[in-house]
Amino acid sequence: MALPPNHMVMIRLSALGDVALTTGILLRWQETLGLSFTVLTREAFAPLFERHPAVREVVGLKPDDMRGARQRRLFRDLAARFRGVPLVDLHGTLRTRMLSALWQAPVYRYPKYAVTRRLFLLSGGRMGRASLLARNVPQRYAAALDPLSSRPAAPKDLLPFFPLTEEERAWSLAALSPLTRRAGPVVALHPFATHPAKAWPAEYWRELSLLLTRRGIAHVWIGRGNSPALTAPSAAAPSPGPDSPLSLDLTNRTDVRQLIALLAQADALVTGDSGPMHLASGVSTPVLALFGPTCREWGFFPAGERDRVLQSSAACRPCSLHGKTGTACGQICMRALTPDMVAEKLRDMLPPCQDRTPETIHLCGTFSKNGDGRSRG
Repeated sequence: MALPPNHMVMIRLSALGDVALTTGILLRWQETLGLSFTVLTREAFAPLFERHPAVREVVGLKPDDMRGARQRRLFRDLAARFRGVPLVDLHGTLRTRMLSALWQAPVYRYPKYAVTRRLFLLSGGRMGRASLLARNVPQRYAAALDPLSSRPAAPKDLLPFFPLTEEERAWSLAALSPLTRRAGPVVALHPFATHPAKAWPAEYWRELSLLLTRRGIAHVWIGRGNSPALTAPSAAAPSPGPDSPLSLDLTNRTDVRQLIALLAQADALVTGDSGPMHLASGVSTPVLALFGPTCREWGFFPAGERDRVLQSSAACRPCSLHGKTGTACGQICMRALTPDMVAEKLRDMLPPCQDRTPETIHLCGTFSKNGDGRSRG
């Protein structure tokens, strides 16, 4: 494949949310700098870049590709193939530094604030806060090419971006049809977390489901994993009739593109600090995010105009950089966010829909979407 002179290679490997956040950065760089990209990422995340206007090619790396001699051979091959093409390293780990050492062209990196984040954590929030709050993670990514840009980008200019096909939209409408036959909003519930400390308690998810049902709000469970919230009989809340259920379980039944399509049809998403939080932002679906062991300073708060965050005021927050610790205290921070609090905040976020058809979904209230998922108005 012949590459244009304004082409670059971008590498970001894991995790889902981190990779999802690069999609808005690439779009921004295409619009402002006229760049196109080859993306190097894990094979599982390659679908995030399907039909992305700034991406010419995605090189999906398998787990075995990133071990030992096989990784060294792969990195040498990539450096030879893209000789003279600049590399944008949006990962910044030892692995990508190894690739950078072999790269035969300029390498651009972003400020990770690794030392500042650790100082903030170890000092109990007394050191480094201003620096960390000055840029969220997408802005830090964008800073990799700040020398080429005329001005820094605002958070609203860097939201993730996932264009959907008509087939994907049709599939999601069919999948949600048991809920969308009735009037009213549909809320997506994502009860999973990479680390247990970031998970909202299972009994809270079940109580929220019952609260939504009593208020006549339909909801769909999404994501992949083994959630205790869905194993108890009360997880499937009672419905008013066999033809109009208020709760639908689609967990472990979707690939990443189908998950994005489902989120595009939802009126809101409730989730913890997770990858799907950023997927929803990429299709302009409002997010209600529940933050416990992690915090705003880490840079991952959702940045959409209608996004909301609930977090406790526990003095021990944050307890880690990635939310890997915190269960020993009984998840004080997550348990402080009660189902009643979530339900009330969610009620303020939902649009007043009187009719729900394929033509009017997401067109109620003052919020609408255009065909590519970008919000307008």
